[in-house]
Amino acid sequence: MKVPAAAPPRTETRTRVRWGILAMLFVVTTINFADRATISIAGPDLRAALGLSPVQMGYIFSAFAWSYVLAQIPGGWLLDRFGSKTTYFVSLTLWSLLTMFQGAVGFLTGAAAVALLFALRFLVGAAEAPSFPGNGRITSAWFPTNERGFASAIFNSAQYFATAFFAPIMGWIVHSFGWQAVFYFMGGLGLVLALFWNRVIYGPLAHPGVNDAELEYIKAGGGLVELDSKAATAKPKEVDTLKCIGELLRNRMLLGLYIFQFCINVLTYFFLTWFPVYLVTERHMTILKAGFVASLPAICGFLGGVLGGWISDRLIKAGWSLTAARKTPIVLGMLMAMSMIACNYVESDMLVVFFMSLAFFGKGIGALGWAVVSDTSPRQAGGLSGGLFNTFGNTAGIVTPIVIGYILQTTGSFASALTFVGLSAAVALLAMLFMVGTIRRVELKDSLLATQTP
Repeated sequence: MKVPAAAPPRTETRTRVRWGILAMLFVVTTINFADRATISIAGPDLRAALGLSPVQMGYIFSAFAWSYVLAQIPGGWLLDRFGSKTTYFVSLTLWSLLTMFQGAVGFLTGAAAVALLFALRFLVGAAEAPSFPGNGRITSAWFPTNERGFASAIFNSAQYFATAFFAPIMGWIVHSFGWQAVFYFMGGLGLVLALFWNRVIYGPLAHPGVNDAELEYIKAGGGLVELDSKAATAKPKEVDTLKCIGELLRNRMLLGLYIFQFCINVLTYFFLTWFPVYLVTERHMTILKAGFVASLPAICGFLGGVLGGWISDRLIKAGWSLTAARKTPIVLGMLMAMSMIACNYVESDMLVVFFMSLAFFGKGIGALGWAVVSDTSPRQAGGLSGGLFNTFGNTAGIVTPIVIGYILQTTGSFASALTFVGLSAAVALLAMLFMVGTIRRVELKDSLLATQTP
């Protein structure tokens, strides 16, 4: 009797849980940036109601960034110590509550209103500090190298989608219900989202829906699947924090990356703070029209962001080196971002929108800094590395609004301000070309602590 041949072993179909994680990061980051932009949409009406000068508005616009920068390294430490899920949940809840409280400024007048608004914006910045290092950390855990550029581009492009989607909504809310209402709306939306966070976000080893095939695929491709496991967050401290900061700052590749991120964020914070004011005061648009016009460059930035990440990952799959695959979209993007300066030489609003859209499309394509951070951060200090990177990057949030405020008060126009923003893209390009060099993961040496073996 012939014995039938054994059936070949069945290959487990790989799950795609990581894309659901990325979708949640995109939604949360969209709310994050929409909350930051509330002050710019409310800015023209708020400025008139409180009688603020351009310089005073510049300082209020910058209040968020002061604390956001100061809290980056502590935020990164919290992520490494308590894990991304818990730290991010607390962050999301706090910043949403504080956004709602900003609407209460409308019940005050004069110096008290200005002081309270500055204080609340300051606290929002501190509460949001773990968000982007958390995004980078979660992406490092859930995505292999050849998907990480696209994944990082998706959550990073949420900053443009936030404006594209919410600027018209927030402009309508301010027009219909007053500037205070926009803070209540966005803060409440964030609190609702916080309820879903803990049900969706897990580390790769703890997620109930992921299978071994997906875990093996992520791990084989360079994903740090154990990064947020209970064992990883509970294990003894591996690095000396202060020595680690010094070691990272002495790394030329990382220092060039930090300068790049500062310069590219000059464009980001111009868009988040002064751009609607530019449309209303320099281009004489209504706040309702400005909200819709502001969404057009944002849509282009979103499309550019997704495209830049996709191109970078496709180049890796085609056999390009990691360095060439990351730098090529960045260089092309920064060249396009410099076109913002052309707005000074055209009269038509249509051409202004075109050049702004081209600039933010380029900025989106080149916004691969977080992908490079995921590629380069030390395994033992991913949160700290992301926090340091974001500290430098968001120092631009302090500098940009204040510098533009002084430019406006001195010159009475946005011409020099747009030149300042456009030239920042040129400096970002030079830093990436001549300082960053070969992109590779940093291996800590001086700051590692001896660990006891069982």
